[in-house]
Amino acid sequence: MRSPFFGEFMGTLVLILLGNGVVAGVLLKRSKAENSGWMVIATGWGFAVVCGVFTAVLCGSQDAHLNPAITLAMAVQSGDFSKIPLFVSAQMLGAFTGATLVWLHYFPHWKVTEDTEAKRATFCTAPAIRNPIANFFSEVIGTAVLVLVAGAMTSKLVLSTGPAAGLSPYLVGCLVWSIGLSLGGTTGYAINPARDLGPRLAHATLPIAGKGKSDWGYALIPVLGPCTGGVLAGLLLRALGA
Repeated sequence: MRSPFFGEFMGTLVLILLGNGVVAGVLLKRSKAENSGWMVIATGWGFAVVCGVFTAVLCGSQDAHLNPAITLAMAVQSGDFSKIPLFVSAQMLGAFTGATLVWLHYFPHWKVTEDTEAKRATFCTAPAIRNPIANFFSEVIGTAVLVLVAGAMTSKLVLSTGPAAGLSPYLVGCLVWSIGLSLGGTTGYAINPARDLGPRLAHATLPIAGKGKSDWGYALIPVLGPCTGGVLAGLLLRALGA
């Protein structure tokens, strides 16, 4: 049963279930976590990454990318693009399924939440100030930092023997927490095409009570921005021999 596909699927599912779950807890009406703020969201996403990575490894993906931008970056770094179709399809399916589970988990809260933008925000990202060029740039920077620093955390150029066994997920979780706190305020830091597109598709297709539009006019930015940032960071890692 263990396989790279199943590992990427399950890891991304857990990532989105816990990541979008914390957003739902903060934004949906009559949740016990309602209005608890950005710190809770950023922290919850950091922990969600740790849980997703461990789940992916358990289920068969030693790479545990959980993110098409990382898969693309690693392909650029190594020159091996063979994993992209398998990993990206698993990540997208896992993200859609995780978002569906968030909808089911908070089922009574959708009806009592009137704000359609808050409902959509529990699935996908939106900019604080809508400026396509600036928003794209934010996603490029955030994802490039994610890939570059994660690459450093696992590079023998930084740690002579590599990170201690089992430490990498915690380090990457701290990295995502830092990105959320420092760079996430502009666009909600998708930094992951599957994290945004999979749940956005779920928002569009699920019978969510009182939902609004899925904002497809913005949907390309959290896909193209992270992919661009991933490629740039992958090229840098390759040049550095990381």
